[in-house]
Order: sequence, then C-alpha cells, then structure tokens
Amino acid sequence: MATLTLTLLGVASGILIAFYYDPSAGGAYDSVQNIANNLPGGSLIYSTHQIIGNGMIILALLQIFVLFFSRRFRISWFAAWVSDFLLLGLAIALSWTSMILKWEQLGYWRLKIELQTIEQLPFVGHFARDVLTGGSIDTTTVEHFYTIHSYILSAIAVGIAVLHLGSLLWQEWEQRRTARMMYETAHIPEATPAIPRAAQTGKSGI
Repeated sequence: MATLTLTLLGVASGILIAFYYDPSAGGAYDSVQNIANNLPGGSLIYSTHQIIGNGMIILALLQIFVLFFSRRFRISWFAAWVSDFLLLGLAIALSWTSMILKWEQLGYWRLKIELQTIEQLPFVGHFARDVLTGGSIDTTTVEHFYTIHSYILSAIAVGIAVLHLGSLLWQEWEQRRTARMMYETAHIPEATPAIPRAAQTGKSGI
C-alpha cells in the first residue's frame, strides 16, 4: 500500500508542477525557480515531489530486503519479486530522467558524461543517444526527457505499483485461507465408532 501511495502522490505532485513547467532549454530553469520560490505552496509541492522520488527507491530496496529475509522464495511470490525489482528500476529511471529537467549546470554536465557512456554500447549506443537527446543537448532533449519522465515511466510505475499491491494482497489472502483450512482440519471431531445394538442393551443376541 505504501508503494502505491507514494507513486500516486508522485504523479499528483508532478501534475501540479506540470501546470507551470516549461519544457525548453530557455524556460526550464526559470519555470522551476518560479515554482519553487514564487507560487503559493510551490516550494512544498516541488520538495514533496523530489522526496517521493528518493523515497520510492528506498522503499523498493526495503521491500526486497523484507522479501529476502522473510524467505519468500515460493513460486507464488514470483509476481511480488518481479514487480518490486521493476519498481526499483523505474524509480531509478525516473530520477535519472529528471536530472536535465531543471536545466542546471550539474544536470547538464552529468547527462553529457553519461551519454558518452551510452554511446559506447555496441550496436545501439549512438541510436540510443540520438533518441534520448534528439541529436544534441538542447530544447529537444528537455522535451524528450520530460515526455519519458512524465508520461511513459510514470504511467508504467502506476501500473506496476498496482500489480505489486495486488500480488501482496493475493499472498495475504492465500495465507489466511491456508491457516483457516489448517485450523478447521485440526478441530474436526473424530468419528465415534458405532456401538453394536446388542452391546447397548447388554444382550448377546443369541
């Protein structure tokens, strides 16, 4: 439940930010500063959005540790494991795609360095770089990362969070059903053997 709640809060705060965000190289920085410093409640919403991004990563890691140390290794827990790892990857991807959206020096140079690493990937490196940036790091790059961050990854994260919650609820229901069946089996009264009619009347019947 906490994962889905954080995801929905992140989406909601992101939508509020999107009303005033300008996804362009010339306007991204000024729009972020306007949201954080000038709009009523803007600083709270923007800070909440950033905290939620980090919180999703921490929560996904904690859930992986809980699943591991509680020995949830049965095949029925497969969906919970996969959805948790997917949520962790999505949280990291959301954090990564947000670094250029503020259009600050740190995010710009970090992206530039990491794109050089992406270019080294065999066969798909240059293609992936061009898809992400549109050729060079400019307004097109901000638009691409904004679309990936706000629409694609966010929508997938909501879907995976719902799947993760559903898998956990299913496991809880299965455990309760198994426990109830074990309880009922343990409390079934033993059948009393039938007493012969003659024994009941004290006669031999001969």
